[in-house]
Amino acid sequence: MYSIYKITSHPVVDFAAEELKKYLRMMMPECGEIFIKYAPEAKDGLRLGLMSDFGLDTSEAEDLFLDDILHIDTDGENGIIAGSNPRSILLAVYRYLRENGCRWLFPGIDGEYIPICDVKPTKYHKMADCRYRGQCNEGAEFQPNMMEAIDFTPKIGMNVFMIEFDNPKAYYDNYYKHAYNTENREPEPVSADTVKQWKRQCEAEITKRGLQFHDMGHGWTAEPFGISSTDGWVHDENNPVPPESREMLAMLSGERKLYTGVALNTQFCMSNPKARTIVAKYITEYARMHQNVDYLHVWLADGSHNHCECDECRKKTPSDWYVTLLNEIDERLTAEKLDTRVVFICYTDTTWAPTVEKLNNKKRFSFMLAAITRTYSTCVPQTLPEIELRPFVLNEQGSFPEKVEEYIAHAKEWWKNNHCPSMVYEYHFWLHQYHDPGTMDFSKLIYDDIRGYKANGFDGLIEDGSQRSYFPNGFNFYVYAETLFDTNVDYEALKRDYFTHAYGELADDVISYLTDITEAFDMRYVMSGTKFIDGGGKKSAGYYNPEHAKKVRTVKDITAKYAPVFEAHKNMPHRAQSVAMKLLRRHIEYCNGLSEVWTLKALGADPEAVKAFEAFRISFGRHEIEIETYFDQRMCFNSLNRVICAPKTFYEAD
Repeated sequence: MYSIYKITSHPVVDFAAEELKKYLRMMMPECGEIFIKYAPEAKDGLRLGLMSDFGLDTSEAEDLFLDDILHIDTDGENGIIAGSNPRSILLAVYRYLRENGCRWLFPGIDGEYIPICDVKPTKYHKMADCRYRGQCNEGAEFQPNMMEAIDFTPKIGMNVFMIEFDNPKAYYDNYYKHAYNTENREPEPVSADTVKQWKRQCEAEITKRGLQFHDMGHGWTAEPFGISSTDGWVHDENNPVPPESREMLAMLSGERKLYTGVALNTQFCMSNPKARTIVAKYITEYARMHQNVDYLHVWLADGSHNHCECDECRKKTPSDWYVTLLNEIDERLTAEKLDTRVVFICYTDTTWAPTVEKLNNKKRFSFMLAAITRTYSTCVPQTLPEIELRPFVLNEQGSFPEKVEEYIAHAKEWWKNNHCPSMVYEYHFWLHQYHDPGTMDFSKLIYDDIRGYKANGFDGLIEDGSQRSYFPNGFNFYVYAETLFDTNVDYEALKRDYFTHAYGELADDVISYLTDITEAFDMRYVMSGTKFIDGGGKKSAGYYNPEHAKKVRTVKDITAKYAPVFEAHKNMPHRAQSVAMKLLRRHIEYCNGLSEVWTLKALGADPEAVKAFEAFRISFGRHEIEIETYFDQRMCFNSLNRVICAPKTFYEAD
């Protein structure tokens, strides 16, 4: 008879005990009832508690709240499942179950691989190699999926969930308006009040699991001045600016107004002390009202080349004014006795380090690198080469780095005078995941990137991307989570483990299929859009490459080879495997449609490629409801639209 004893009294430990009970009963359906009790004196049974409760050494952790140590020592019905903090206890429960054969292949009940077997004696001890392991909402999100995404986060060993914006209505609009699929689905708009309620629901689920809650980001340059940014990046020249706030807006080309009509992209005049005071007060009040926030992200406006050009602002770089603002925020938070952690960001124009200003209280702050314009054709190097950085020029077009090495060099310039705990805001699961339909090259890039960032001094990543990045499977995300937890984990071992659990005896076939698809599409071709040499030795712009057309035409031969195999195995022993096979069958249709589009593109038939793309988008959109937990229709086709229909840079496209 199994019993679970809570040595520590804490809501997250309560949840961990219930999760352990649930999965043990699923694994051993005839084991009988499992009783849970709070019993600090317990000496037998499965005991959940802090490592300190058991006299275990935690000296390897620099910060017991932030660093996750997992300790497991059981002999079957008895033993210890412990962690350095309450969240780590929950993570240790999931690791214990994983060591006994459980897997979470993608979010939701249909992604659970739970074997029927007795638990075995288990010993495990590990502190996560990266302090920050998580994701931030993006793409087209709907609330049931957000609940599943939060629930999934600790099950795969991650500890951070971030929600961008005070009100993330823009991301919910992407789904509920059914952008990129109105031909198949009728829009069903939701109100700002509904989304605000949903954000609070998300926060409650994050707290229940003890996850680090990271909040906000953009918006601070608009909302304090009475300008709504709730609609995100929508261009609205009629968005009212209160008369008293007009003087606070950044001046560009002699005018103070919303930048291209987008409040979220509008900077404020940071040299204006009155404006900085308004922003600092607003942020301090937000921190006071939201003390469930572990990390408050204070970013400037989105977009680029939009900083104030007035005579006073020109006297310092945007990063110098940014640090001035951060110091004033810190002073107010300190006066209010608020210990809120603040994250500042190396992003667009603040990629360049400040030249004169320094943070006064580094203990308050964490640094975040957001290399949004980097290329994904190469991974983050373990060793940084010597790089000469170009000087900052205010609002200079085309100045942002393309190489991630250059971004890291900028980060190290920041660290010279403002070094504090550092993380990365990455974009693997934003637009770029869709450039490798087979996922095999991209999963290896994610693996190498994490190891490269760690080697260069960063303590983890938060992914800006869709919470539905599981098509045709969750291998990319599995690699992401496992590598952040253990940067020395073997990539090939991860591949074998994931595919064996997701596809059983078909693991090798699926690996071969996806490898062939990856090679045929060639993500470096998709990501490049650069110049290729044609047969006559002339340079042709864009994606014109007849040799690649021959290569991508083989996609239909590949899918024809594997389609009968996948169809014959659509009903698998485990529900999660049956769902995985369903996604593969849809993936075959997806790859066939995409191959037609890229063949035309590579042959230089751009108008025909655009027509084929639109037909493909509408046709494949009829499956959205069926696979929407795993596939983000809006994010995918927005990404492909940028390279197939209107190949522009990020900032031109938005």
